[in-house]
Amino acid sequence: MSGASDFTFLHPLRVRWAECDIQEIVYNVNYFLYFDVAVTEWFRALGFAQSSENLVEFVTVHARSDFRAPARYDEMIEIGVRCARLGTKSMDVALEIYRDGEVLNQGLMTYAHFDQALKATTPIPQMFIDRVMELERKAPLMERKSDG
Repeated sequence: MSGASDFTFLHPLRVRWAECDIQEIVYNVNYFLYFDVAVTEWFRALGFAQSSENLVEFVTVHARSDFRAPARYDEMIEIGVRCARLGTKSMDVALEIYRDGEVLNQGLMTYAHFDQALKATTPIPQMFIDRVMELERKAPLMERKSDG
Protein backbone atom coordinates (compact mmCIF):
# COMPACT_ATOMS: atom_id res chain seq x y z
CA MET A 1 0.00 0.00 0.00
CA SER A 2 1.89 3.03 1.23
CA GLY A 3 3.74 4.27 4.28
CA ALA A 4 3.05 6.46 7.29
CA SER A 5 4.26 9.53 5.40
CA ASP A 6 1.35 9.13 2.94
CA PHE A 7 -1.16 9.70 5.72
CA THR A 8 -2.14 13.21 6.74
CA PHE A 9 -4.51 11.78 9.34
CA LEU A 10 -3.34 9.40 12.08
CA HIS A 11 -5.60 8.43 14.98
CA PRO A 12 -3.97 7.15 18.21
CA LEU A 13 -5.61 4.34 20.15
CA ARG A 14 -4.67 2.14 23.09
CA VAL A 15 -5.50 -1.55 22.74
CA ARG A 16 -8.06 -2.48 25.38
CA TRP A 17 -8.45 -5.82 27.18
CA ALA A 18 -11.89 -6.54 25.69
CA GLU A 19 -10.42 -6.42 22.17
CA CYS A 20 -7.93 -9.25 22.85
CA ASP A 21 -8.03 -13.01 22.97
CA ILE A 22 -6.61 -15.16 25.78
CA GLN A 23 -3.09 -14.64 24.39
CA GLU A 24 -3.48 -10.84 24.79
CA ILE A 25 -3.43 -10.42 20.99
CA VAL A 26 -6.05 -8.30 19.26
CA TYR A 27 -8.80 -10.56 17.95
CA ASN A 28 -8.93 -10.25 14.14
CA VAL A 29 -12.44 -8.77 13.81
CA ASN A 30 -11.43 -5.84 16.03
CA TYR A 31 -9.20 -4.42 13.32
CA PHE A 32 -12.42 -3.47 11.52
CA LEU A 33 -13.57 -1.77 14.73
CA TYR A 34 -10.30 0.20 14.74
CA PHE A 35 -10.85 1.14 11.10
CA ASP A 36 -14.36 2.35 11.87
CA VAL A 37 -13.23 4.47 14.83
CA ALA A 38 -10.44 6.06 12.76
CA VAL A 39 -12.65 6.70 9.70
CA THR A 40 -15.23 8.38 11.94
CA GLU A 41 -12.49 10.69 13.27
CA TRP A 42 -11.23 11.30 9.71
CA PHE A 43 -14.74 12.41 8.70
CA ARG A 44 -14.74 14.73 11.73
CA ALA A 45 -11.35 16.15 10.66
CA LEU A 46 -12.86 16.80 7.21
CA GLY A 47 -15.66 18.75 8.88
CA PHE A 48 -18.32 16.08 8.33
CA ALA A 49 -19.08 14.65 11.75
CA GLN A 50 -21.55 11.82 11.39
CA SER A 51 -24.96 13.02 12.55
CA SER A 52 -28.57 13.01 11.41
CA GLU A 53 -28.08 16.54 10.03
CA ASN A 54 -25.08 15.56 7.93
CA LEU A 55 -25.44 16.14 4.21
CA VAL A 56 -22.77 13.55 3.44
CA GLU A 57 -23.65 9.93 4.18
CA PHE A 58 -21.69 6.87 3.13
CA VAL A 59 -22.35 3.14 3.46
CA THR A 60 -19.68 0.44 3.44
CA VAL A 61 -19.81 -1.75 0.34
CA HIS A 62 -16.45 -3.55 0.64
CA ALA A 63 -13.95 -4.16 3.43
CA ARG A 64 -10.52 -5.78 3.38
CA SER A 65 -7.92 -6.32 6.10
CA ASP A 66 -4.44 -7.74 5.59
CA PHE A 67 -2.62 -8.83 8.74
CA ARG A 68 1.14 -8.26 9.03
CA ALA A 69 1.86 -8.48 12.78
CA PRO A 70 -0.27 -8.65 15.93
CA ALA A 71 -1.22 -5.74 18.14
CA ARG A 72 -1.25 -6.64 21.84
CA TYR A 73 -3.03 -5.59 24.99
CA ASP A 74 -2.20 -2.09 26.28
CA GLU A 75 -0.04 -1.12 23.28
CA MET A 76 -0.43 2.30 21.71
CA ILE A 77 -1.21 2.06 18.02
CA GLU A 78 -1.94 4.62 15.32
CA ILE A 79 -4.44 4.17 12.51
CA GLY A 80 -3.64 6.03 9.30
CA VAL A 81 -6.62 7.00 7.13
CA ARG A 82 -6.57 8.52 3.66
CA CYS A 83 -8.78 8.68 0.62
CA ALA A 84 -7.09 6.53 -2.02
CA ARG A 85 -9.73 6.85 -4.77
CA LEU A 86 -12.63 9.18 -5.47
CA GLY A 87 -15.24 7.97 -7.91
CA THR A 88 -18.53 9.52 -8.91
CA LYS A 89 -20.58 7.67 -6.28
CA SER A 90 -17.97 5.79 -4.25
CA MET A 91 -14.55 6.16 -2.69
CA ASP A 92 -11.82 3.87 -1.42
CA VAL A 93 -10.27 4.67 1.94
CA ALA A 94 -6.84 3.21 2.64
CA LEU A 95 -6.00 2.34 6.24
CA GLU A 96 -2.84 1.22 7.99
CA ILE A 97 -2.30 0.38 11.63
CA TYR A 98 1.13 1.11 13.13
CA ARG A 99 2.98 0.39 16.34
CA ASP A 100 6.15 2.46 16.65
CA GLY A 101 6.34 2.75 12.86
CA GLU A 102 5.84 -0.98 12.20
CA VAL A 103 2.90 -1.82 9.93
CA LEU A 104 0.59 -4.22 11.75
CA ASN A 105 -2.36 -4.19 9.40
CA GLN A 106 -3.34 -2.76 6.01
CA GLY A 107 -6.93 -2.28 5.02
CA LEU A 108 -9.15 -0.88 2.33
CA MET A 109 -12.76 0.19 2.77
CA THR A 110 -15.02 1.13 -0.14
CA TYR A 111 -17.83 3.50 0.70
CA ALA A 112 -20.75 4.48 -1.53
CA HIS A 113 -22.45 7.84 -1.12
CA PHE A 114 -26.04 7.14 -0.15
CA ASP A 115 -29.23 9.20 0.00
CA GLN A 116 -31.55 7.87 2.71
CA ALA A 117 -34.63 9.59 1.26
CA LEU A 118 -34.05 8.09 -2.19
CA LYS A 119 -32.71 4.78 -0.83
CA ALA A 120 -30.08 4.91 -3.57
CA THR A 121 -26.47 5.77 -4.22
CA THR A 122 -25.93 9.32 -5.43
CA PRO A 123 -22.92 11.33 -6.61
CA ILE A 124 -20.47 12.44 -3.93
CA PRO A 125 -21.03 16.17 -3.28
CA GLN A 126 -18.38 18.50 -4.65
CA MET A 127 -17.96 20.15 -1.23
CA PHE A 128 -16.84 16.77 0.18
CA ILE A 129 -14.41 16.19 -2.71
CA ASP A 130 -12.97 19.68 -2.26
CA ARG A 131 -12.40 19.10 1.45
CA VAL A 132 -10.72 15.72 0.83
CA MET A 133 -8.38 17.34 -1.72
CA GLU A 134 -7.50 20.06 0.82
CA LEU A 135 -6.73 17.58 3.60
CA GLU A 136 -4.88 14.76 1.88
CA ARG A 137 -1.10 14.87 1.55
CA LYS A 138 -1.24 12.31 -1.25
CA ALA A 139 -3.98 13.10 -3.78
CA PRO A 140 -6.49 10.30 -4.35
CA LEU A 141 -6.91 8.65 -7.73
CA MET A 142 -9.81 10.43 -9.45
CA GLU A 143 -12.29 8.17 -11.27
CA ARG A 144 -15.19 10.51 -11.93
CA LYS A 145 -17.52 8.45 -14.09
CA SER A 146 -20.64 6.42 -13.53
CA ASP A 147 -19.58 3.99 -10.82
CA GLY A 148 -21.52 2.23 -8.10
